[in-house]
Amino acid sequence: MGYQSKNEGENIDQTDIGATMRDGREVLLQAFNWESHKYNWWRNLESKVPDIAISGFTSAWLPPATQSFASEGYLPQNVYSLNSAYGSEHLLKALLQKMKQHKVRAMADIVINHRVGTTRGHGGMYNRYDGIPLAWDEHAVTSCTGGLGNRSTGDNFHGVPNIDHTQPFVRKDLIGWLRWLRSTIGFQDFRFDFVRGYAPKYIKEYIEGAKPVFSVGEYWDSCNYDGSYLTYNQDSHRQRIINWIDGTGQLSTAFDFTTKGILQEAVKGEYWRLRDAQGKPPGVMGWWPSRAVTFIDNHDTGSTQAHWPFPGHHIMEGYAYILTHPGIPTVFYDHFYDWGNSIHDQIVKLIQIRKQQDITSRSSIRILEAQPNLYSAIIGEKVSMKMGDGSWCPAGREWKLAACGHRYAVWHK
Repeated sequence: MGYQSKNEGENIDQTDIGATMRDGREVLLQAFNWESHKYNWWRNLESKVPDIAISGFTSAWLPPATQSFASEGYLPQNVYSLNSAYGSEHLLKALLQKMKQHKVRAMADIVINHRVGTTRGHGGMYNRYDGIPLAWDEHAVTSCTGGLGNRSTGDNFHGVPNIDHTQPFVRKDLIGWLRWLRSTIGFQDFRFDFVRGYAPKYIKEYIEGAKPVFSVGEYWDSCNYDGSYLTYNQDSHRQRIINWIDGTGQLSTAFDFTTKGILQEAVKGEYWRLRDAQGKPPGVMGWWPSRAVTFIDNHDTGSTQAHWPFPGHHIMEGYAYILTHPGIPTVFYDHFYDWGNSIHDQIVKLIQIRKQQDITSRSSIRILEAQPNLYSAIIGEKVSMKMGDGSWCPAGREWKLAACGHRYAVWHK
């Protein structure tokens, strides 16, 4: 089969899996939204690569590149076919080549919790994969979703066969595919979709097998609410994300859904939420910042799906927070490219400040104010910032105003 070519690309086995996380200087761009498949996406992104690079992004998360039953890419079938609604394999490779030239890593969206079958098998379900690479039978599908495999090691993704990761042949095939994405196609980073669906120990095995430069998992479950009111203490929510990271052998980061949930309530005049009972940031960022990938919105929470959107009038406060704070910040495509030049340029300015002042995922933080209408903090003893209507500025002549906008300001020494 042609997809096994060995001589292209880099020698991935020499990758130091943890180096990028230890360095802590990542700034990520989610480079798509829910509608991107309609817009010749690989070609669109290729034209934006120079701007993505000069803006300071180290990695761009691309939508699922494999052939899929749904145009958005999240119902994969033939994973070795890179002709998708986002564009052809040829256009994808041109995009990846341009990203490589501009030193922006390409992050593949890895959808391996479930897979659409090609033929009917056991029980009349489409749970076989005849006629395409990875031609699995029903034993590759969990018994809880109509297959002959074992029970799922996580939550079910309903309406489609869920992959049984307990099967050695499945894991061997998936590692082969992930290595192909890395070494032959040229993806360097992985974003793992719906990781609640299978045990984190398998993610550990996949990372060790394919050696991505950087990995992040989507462990998304509901924050703690009292009716529709977000409760102050979200420790059990962030603990579940941290337990998942631990389960990957600490090899993966995770999206900080806890911080997202708290921050989008805080900006409505409840900034007291941004300091936990120990005086620290209240999300995953406050407990394990080197593994916390912070964000404001993504293709599910925002975009046209808007399952859990950040309040639109407050997004610059949100970015002022995540781009000055510890953790690994992510900027959403829509905000960066579709919300006007002013927002784009304010985000770029904040990224510049982060890089010039060498704020990293592990930078120290002292929260000085967390009132209903005011939040302020000093990060790395080099950057200070405030959000909200309350007046505040850092004490001392050494502080210089570096950026300001709607309800936020940032200073550096």
